Amino acid sequence: MKNTEQLYQYDEEFRNSIGTVDEKGKRVWVFPKMPKGWFHNKRVIVTTVLLTIFFAGPFIRIHGQPFMLFNIFERKFIVFGQVFWPQDFVLLAITLITFFVFVILFTVVFGRVWCGWACPQTLFMEMVYRKIEYWIEGDANQQRKLAAAPWTQEKILKKGSKQFIFVLIAVLIAHTSMAYLIGMDQVIEIVQQPPTENLAGFLGLVGFTGIFYFVFAWFREQACIVVCPYGRLQGVLLSKDSIVVAYDWLRGEPRGKLKKHEVQEGKGDCIDCKLCVHVCPTNIDIRNGTQLECVNCTACIDACDDVMVKIDKPKGLIRFASYNSIVDKVEKLWTPRVRGYTIVLIALLTLLSFLVFTRSSIETTLLKVPGTLFQKGDQGEINNLYNIEFVNKSFDRKELEIKLVSPEGATFELIGEPGIVLAPEAFVKRVLIIKIPAERITVAKTSVVLEVWEGDEKLETVKSKFIGPVSKSKR
Repeated sequence: MKNTEQLYQYDEEFRNSIGTVDEKGKRVWVFPKMPKGWFHNKRVIVTTVLLTIFFAGPFIRIHGQPFMLFNIFERKFIVFGQVFWPQDFVLLAITLITFFVFVILFTVVFGRVWCGWACPQTLFMEMVYRKIEYWIEGDANQQRKLAAAPWTQEKILKKGSKQFIFVLIAVLIAHTSMAYLIGMDQVIEIVQQPPTENLAGFLGLVGFTGIFYFVFAWFREQACIVVCPYGRLQGVLLSKDSIVVAYDWLRGEPRGKLKKHEVQEGKGDCIDCKLCVHVCPTNIDIRNGTQLECVNCTACIDACDDVMVKIDKPKGLIRFASYNSIVDKVEKLWTPRVRGYTIVLIALLTLLSFLVFTRSSIETTLLKVPGTLFQKGDQGEINNLYNIEFVNKSFDRKELEIKLVSPEGATFELIGEPGIVLAPEAFVKRVLIIKIPAERITVAKTSVVLEVWEGDEKLETVKSKFIGPVSKSKR
């Protein structure tokens, strides 16, 4: 009975602590065994594609503009060559909401596949930095021995060369990330100039480099376990129908060591080799079930499949599966919850597509000059003074024309130059006087409608209010 209680306490201990911290609260450094197998090979391909896109992105141009730019300093965003400004805040808000709904839907169905296969933290940590560690220091056991060994010339050479390469990669990531914020041309300019010529840009690159080096060289898996909130959302988003990296306990239990010439009667397929634990980059035992530390990297699947082949058992003891598919032997994805999220996502995508494709390249604002009253003109007409502002949200030069279409009989006068010319990405503010014959003013606030044209194309319709005295004949 005592042994049973001790076993139970051991098995349940994972609920009270995380695998990277010991009972004294001290960090346990993780030395995962080098992963290999079918899933790992597929992850290498996916990583190669995604990192190629990441590093090539700042150099890709569409119609002369960056492929992606998120310039928060100038409040300018370019996505697939299309520019978005603060005036497009509604589009940005809907885009973010759509993205979050997509993440929720994807997680409800497929669990944390994003974390293991596409998250930049995992890609760089597991597929770049750890690969360098394996190359220089060897597999997990060799790394442990090297960490415990005294500081000899060999250890200094290996540790020093590894950290040097880590810094170089952090520098590369930092410059690429900065290019997504300010553009590759400006990054090249910062690099070519002395630091004193562009101190803010230089400090930004140094800061980015330090952050990336700290995260990937020391903080590592703690970013996923301690900092990232996505893992904690699993408790809300996952259901028993969500597909995750799961251990088939019905087939695997009761687990037990496999001894030579022993008949495996009364035991499950799990031989308790713990290779699934040894390859885990977050140091968990997947046999305890879904845990917030699991990033669905599939290293445990490859390790277990390799063991199953060696002991002549079917693969898939650890596999992509849902709780219900293991218990009921049926995979059910199209649940009411999934249908609900799908409907919301389709509605958001439809709205976002409509707003993007109907978006005008010119943003016009017509506002009455603050603090001004209506005035009576020489011909008896009533005048109102307006500020009219134009934002060119395109990369083309625009020559605009204003037409006053309502109310009937109204005219306008543009103060200053007769035409309106907007340079690419320019902002222009002009003053406009709108005149309406006194006898046509029937209400205290008359609706005014202007149209903005570029040649034969109407770009936008703008409305405002005209304040004036109501004609005596209309009272």
